[in-house]
Amino acid sequence: MVKALSTAVFSAALFFTASQTTAAQGISLAAHRAIYELSLDPEKNSTRVDSARGRIAYEMRGNACEGYSVNLRQVTELNTGEGAKTTSDLRSATWEDGTAKNFRFKNQNFINQELKDEVDGTASRNDDGSLLVKLGKSKNGPLKFGGPILLPTEQIVKIIQAGKSGGHFLEARVFDGSPDGKKAYQTLSVIGGERTGDSADVEMAARIPALSSLKRYPVTVSYFDKESEKGEQTPAYTLGFELYENGVSRALRLDYGNFALKGELKSIEFFKQTPCEKNNRQ
Repeated sequence: MVKALSTAVFSAALFFTASQTTAAQGISLAAHRAIYELSLDPEKNSTRVDSARGRIAYEMRGNACEGYSVNLRQVTELNTGEGAKTTSDLRSATWEDGTAKNFRFKNQNFINQELKDEVDGTASRNDDGSLLVKLGKSKNGPLKFGGPILLPTEQIVKIIQAGKSGGHFLEARVFDGSPDGKKAYQTLSVIGGERTGDSADVEMAARIPALSSLKRYPVTVSYFDKESEKGEQTPAYTLGFELYENGVSRALRLDYGNFALKGELKSIEFFKQTPCEKNNRQ
């Protein structure tokens, strides 16, 4: 269960922002820091988990010329009954360049303050669209994933584009470095119709002009492990969120199969961002 949690969280980190290729596509991103409070989702019939609480701290910096760095930390306390509690501390740091050709990642998973899993590496796109992945501590040679394959922020840009054009589905293979940097996932994104303004369920932290004036799209992304399952599949995990057109997310939902967590946006801070055009002139 903890391994599934870490895999999904590392992927979630990469869905809180959009791709660096947005400059040429008219999608403007906001560098920001967001804090989400986690709780057990009562709408999910949970097994093996009686209660849960936690927090996600997410920070994105950079611009479409320099690339974007994304740092995420999720601390979750799970109560599995009879006084058994497990604290998971998940940390992810990534960077993707402005052309979606180069990607760096480092993921760590601490259980009850003890490091259980760690992976770091790089990915680069070849001219034929395939992806070459080098793991930092691996004694083996690079891994090659045949195309077409997307990097995670590249995928989210396509989701934003689909939402803007009225599309509702996006299917793609994605490499995001989780859980061990050795696999790619088949994904299916379902995108709802655009929403604007503040509805009754919008968190107070999101009721600010910087967000209220923007379009947002309800998104559900299902991850399928094609390599380990055959025939009809159920998702290995599912991520849900409302995605603003500037890359900010609210109303998180992380479904791990046996249980699901809700993430309420508690605070958001926007950073001053150097325009991409200024960097191009230097």
